Amino acid sequence: MHMNCKGKLIDLSVPKVMGIVNLTPDSFYDGGKKNMEAVLSQVGAMLTEGATFIDMGAYSSRPDATDISVQEEEARLLPIIKEVVKQYPDVLLSVDTFRASVAEKAILAGACMVNDISAGMLDKKMMEVVGALRVPYILMHMRGTPQTMKTLTDYKHLLKEITSYFSERIAYARSHKINDLVIDPGFGFAKTTTQNFTVLKEMDFFKVLEVPLLAGLSRKSMIYKTLNGTPSTSLNGTTALNMIALQNGASILRVHDVKEAVECVKLYNLIS
Repeated sequence: MHMNCKGKLIDLSVPKVMGIVNLTPDSFYDGGKKNMEAVLSQVGAMLTEGATFIDMGAYSSRPDATDISVQEEEARLLPIIKEVVKQYPDVLLSVDTFRASVAEKAILAGACMVNDISAGMLDKKMMEVVGALRVPYILMHMRGTPQTMKTLTDYKHLLKEITSYFSERIAYARSHKINDLVIDPGFGFAKTTTQNFTVLKEMDFFKVLEVPLLAGLSRKSMIYKTLNGTPSTSLNGTTALNMIALQNGASILRVHDVKEAVECVKLYNLIS
């Protein structure tokens, strides 16, 4: 399983780590207005610690997050992407957005991959744009929007419904000539804590789709609510679940804490 990113072939048969850089003031864990210097130093640290990808987003998708305008999302995101790419020309930057116009401008500014929580459902032009740009595309499973998803957790057959959603979205992506696809089961998105653990336990189920799998478990409420903690006390729980995700087929770990995830992958590689 290889992914072509900026002309580099990334081998996903050995799991990779994606570092999260939030440019949102209201993110659930590391929000807050970040100046350019803080972002550059965070990206530099993540690359030094072994991140293969950096995922940058300016729209908070946590439950009940504030909806922001396209203009505000672009103003937060684009100047920083340009500067990061200038400082770190080899960086493989993923842009976390569900808006086609933002994705397009971010790729033109130097990002090389699109990470869409809505798999093209919130912006009908997204797949067309990604296909035309010929970049990898991460499709996540979600229902509704970040503002409504907490109410949309009724499933008759959880895993079958997620798989059928993905197979439909993958077919649609392929019809738009998107070659490199990754799926993300969407932990915490339109799923209860119990459902999140079911998805983690049964992630092998998605192997039938024959595309790489991304696991985004880092410091989420399924960890801290279960352990009566907070996002800031959830690194240990994150590492524990990341190892399970790797054992159950994850090719990419999307995390706030790169060093620990890279250590987790190193140890996993010795037993896989």
